[in-house]
Amino acid sequence: MEKDKEEINEEINVNEDSQDLADPKEDNEDHINSENNDENAEPESEEEDIQETEEDILKEEIKTLKEEKIRVLAEMENLRKRFEREKIDSIKYGSVNFARDILSPGDNLERALSAINEGEEHPQSIKNLIEGLLMVKKEFSTALEKHGITKIDSLNKKFDPNLHQAMMEIENNDLDEGVVVQEIQTGYMMHDRLLRPAMVGVSKKTQKVNEAEAGKGLNSDNEDVEKETKN
Repeated sequence: MEKDKEEINEEINVNEDSQDLADPKEDNEDHINSENNDENAEPESEEEDIQETEEDILKEEIKTLKEEKIRVLAEMENLRKRFEREKIDSIKYGSVNFARDILSPGDNLERALSAINEGEEHPQSIKNLIEGLLMVKKEFSTALEKHGITKIDSLNKKFDPNLHQAMMEIENNDLDEGVVVQEIQTGYMMHDRLLRPAMVGVSKKTQKVNEAEAGKGLNSDNEDVEKETKN
């Protein structure tokens, strides 16, 4: 019995020694596993950083593309508006040269009618001719107005260099200087543009009146100076 007890005790001691020897191995394994986990963790963090930088780059590219798209759309809108304006102008003013050329026959028609003496008795054939010319004049004026061509009302208006072309000066003391008193050739507008300026005669004061007005101006200036010196 005592031998059996001794054998049992020896086996227990052997098992304990074997467990003591096994523990360091397990500790080493745990240490190695932790190191491996740390090594694996570092690449993951690097990958996350790389992904974040790529996302930032993509966001910046998207922002740039949006700005370019907005700019292109704005340029296209400006081009569309410009094309619309040019289209309207071409429709409104495309026949400017033709309109200028056709004004000359109208001027000749006006001169022919103005040369007729209304107080004179004419034969029926001449009366019929005059009526025909008046009808042509009316149709001519209607055609011009249909295309936006209108006469410039010049008589008794202040001279405007944008609308009138002064051909002569006419002395007239009853009017202020620079008033249109004679229309040599009618001017025309095409919509809001000048088609042909009106050739006009402009009023001016006579030399004596100008000298008298200049003398009055000097006298008034001298009186003002004398009053200031007295004060």
